[in-house]
Amino acid sequence: MSATQPPNLRRITDMLPEVLFTPADDNAEAQRLVRLRKAGQIKPLYRGVYTSNFEADAADVVRRNWQPILAYLAPGAVLTHRSAFDTRPADGWLYFSRALGQRDLVLPGLNVRGIVKANRGALIGTDRPGASDTSYRGIFVASQPRAFLENLTQDKRLNARQLPRTELEARLEQIVAVRGAQAINGLRDDAREVAERLGLAVEFKALDGIVGALLGTHTAKVLTSRQAQSRAQGMPYDPNRLELFEKLIQQLVAHQFAELPEPARRGSPRAMFAFVESYFSNYIEGTTFTVEEAQDIIFNGKIILLRTEDSHDVKGTFDAVLRDPYYSKPPRTVEEFLEWIKRVNATVMQARPDKLPGQWKAQANQAGSTLFVGPDQVPETLRKAWDLMAQLTQPMQRALYAMFIVSEIHPFQDGNGRTARLLMNAFLSELAQCRIMIPTVFREDYLLSLKALSNNADATPYIRAMSIGQAWASELDYGVTVPDMNAQLDACMAKKEDSRLYRLMSPKSKQPMSI
Repeated sequence: MSATQPPNLRRITDMLPEVLFTPADDNAEAQRLVRLRKAGQIKPLYRGVYTSNFEADAADVVRRNWQPILAYLAPGAVLTHRSAFDTRPADGWLYFSRALGQRDLVLPGLNVRGIVKANRGALIGTDRPGASDTSYRGIFVASQPRAFLENLTQDKRLNARQLPRTELEARLEQIVAVRGAQAINGLRDDAREVAERLGLAVEFKALDGIVGALLGTHTAKVLTSRQAQSRAQGMPYDPNRLELFEKLIQQLVAHQFAELPEPARRGSPRAMFAFVESYFSNYIEGTTFTVEEAQDIIFNGKIILLRTEDSHDVKGTFDAVLRDPYYSKPPRTVEEFLEWIKRVNATVMQARPDKLPGQWKAQANQAGSTLFVGPDQVPETLRKAWDLMAQLTQPMQRALYAMFIVSEIHPFQDGNGRTARLLMNAFLSELAQCRIMIPTVFREDYLLSLKALSNNADATPYIRAMSIGQAWASELDYGVTVPDMNAQLDACMAKKEDSRLYRLMSPKSKQPMSI
């Protein structure tokens, strides 16, 4: 719009929608758009499609408004093939099917390719609700079974429109992993009706073979995805977690860790270190005692009335921290790894038989919105995660990696955090490096760092938090009595629960801990 236009015309232009369409049955509105175009208030994007946004690139306008544009140019079109999974343009391409009308459209920054056949319009009113396409503001999105079938069509001319076979298999495997056999069988039943209505019998046969292989009722030879093949062989794993672990390894390798010798290797100082470590490791998980109560439990064998299980949790953790094999003999092979964490979990959680200590979880578990690895995926995900550790050489690298994979996989019904931290510290004590402790006041930093790594694959907060936990633990004096240790912890604000009001202080400098 010209800077010489009068203020009232600029205000009118500002009030126009970003995208406008010439109506087929409203001549007055069509004439108004003609006048707006002649006045320089709108510009064409495609035949009958205009924009009032002169400042933005036309391709950006189309990208933001592709859905109403498609509904105008191809009303009733069904997003199909890979677009049914993406539900948006990908790399400037969008694919649809319809019963009649124009097949291809070329807009600024967007190529739209269609299949026009009498039987390829929207599928609605099906006997099985899951077989119907989803209506959305003038267009449709293909149902999940239809999307799988159309992506399985064997036609080289359609290759660009389709997801790779391996990705389709991986998506189907995820349905089994997350929602179970009932869900994948339901999808297959829905797909059977879709195939009958759209003439996709060949595609349904392919889908049926994949689903059968995943469920172990058909041969696994039809599968091409490693993920799907593993499930068919009874060894399913979580590929997204493995990708996350690989990203963590890259960041650990790039980081230089300081070497901090373990300050308490023998005798009473070693027992005092184990006492403080087990106290805080349980406090993180909500097993809270005073230091005096924990002293009575660990050193005097006292059972706190009405809290026998909590008492055993603290004592079990202390026993694992104090002596080998859990103190300084970490696993060396993948099978030792699986057995090691099962045995240490059984030791820590021995007083809670209802939690099935030392046994892989039988039900899915989660923390907040984070859903951990599915029960059937636990053993193989652990195995594959262990294999990746060969890339790490420094004790701190291996310790932080080992801690995170157990925490992220969450292989047990309970006690996963304590098990993970014991494994981490065993890798450090093996080479006489200071173990890591997470005092109560630092709990929020620790948990948020795990969340950042889980959700964003950013290991920076995690590396920082664990480095501070190690540095802080290295500065305490362990050749003291429990009351003297308690005084040190108080001086460091270590037992404070409100991290908004208190900071973890250095035992030596009396300043806030930092790296």
